[in-house]
Amino acid sequence: MPEVTIRYFAAARSAAGESAATAEAASIRDLVSTVSAGRPELARVLSICTFLLDGERADPATPLKSGAQVDALPPFAGG
Repeated sequence: MPEVTIRYFAAARSAAGESAATAEAASIRDLVSTVSAGRPELARVLSICTFLLDGERADPATPLKSGAQVDALPPFAGG
């Protein structure tokens, strides 16, 4: 399985308690499941996030390759 990095921003960073993590996952959906296992607050925040895969918007079903970088972006308040 590919090893990838997920970077957390805003509320996701707060819920994760870290700015990034590395995990093995076949898709963004798998990655979210892996990093949020046993962490209900992180799971809740990630459920409403938009994801970028190497800087491009990606669907949760998007397959991952080793070395990929996924950014978890929760909704931001605008002004």
